[in-house]
Amino acid sequence: MPDIVTTFEDRAGGRIARVVIDNRAKLNVLNSALSAALEAAFRRLAADDTLRAVVLAGAGTRALIGGADIREMAGLTPATARAFITQLHNVCSAIRALPVPVIARMQGYCLGGGLEVAAACDMRIASDDAVMGMPEVRVGIPSVIEAALLPRLIGWGRTRRILMTGETFDAAKALAWGMVEEVVPAAELDAAIDRVLADLLAGAPHAIRLQKSLIAQWEERGIAGAIAAGIDSFAEAWTTPEPARRMADFLADNRKG
Repeated sequence: MPDIVTTFEDRAGGRIARVVIDNRAKLNVLNSALSAALEAAFRRLAADDTLRAVVLAGAGTRALIGGADIREMAGLTPATARAFITQLHNVCSAIRALPVPVIARMQGYCLGGGLEVAAACDMRIASDDAVMGMPEVRVGIPSVIEAALLPRLIGWGRTRRILMTGETFDAAKALAWGMVEEVVPAAELDAAIDRVLADLLAGAPHAIRLQKSLIAQWEERGIAGAIAAGIDSFAEAWTTPEPARRMADFLADNRKG
């Protein structure tokens, strides 16, 4: 049965969650039920104050998310189409609202709604066999919801190209375009993700939560508002002992050197 599986790992620097979309018989495509379960998983994680980071993955090696379920979409009406796509947006919104960083583990196919989910993550690390694309126009619908994030990642021209042609592209092109931050051989994918997790765990937990929240505000505000939000965030950092403790440790290490 298709499922969303969440597991936890306690490391020296804090707690990591892995959320796995398991619909491997169908390239981990998202139907309404799986989308609702995935949203619920991220909403639950948002309440975990001990959490430091999340890795989003697809079961097996063939896909992160092969897209939204075309078999379900083929039977939609205008009313049910709105509900279907709103639910998929709710998944992306839950990922973006999660207080800690989310890393998309991209192996195999990541298409359509799957690429929108990946775009909603904070970072994307891909294997060299990854294949991406937004093929919606080839099945009679536009790319919508979090496809709106793509111009900020790959630029307007490339966004127009992939949305209007429906073409797929490989991991090397995704890296050159800025769709992903790193590409490695498939056998090294988990090790690459572990390196990023180690860097995240080396940071101050509250500061990273503040940083994710601030980046989200930068996306929504003009320059003046973004700067004002940054000043507020900086002041908020000092409501915890984190800065004083971390800076004292830094200065002590420098004195030793």
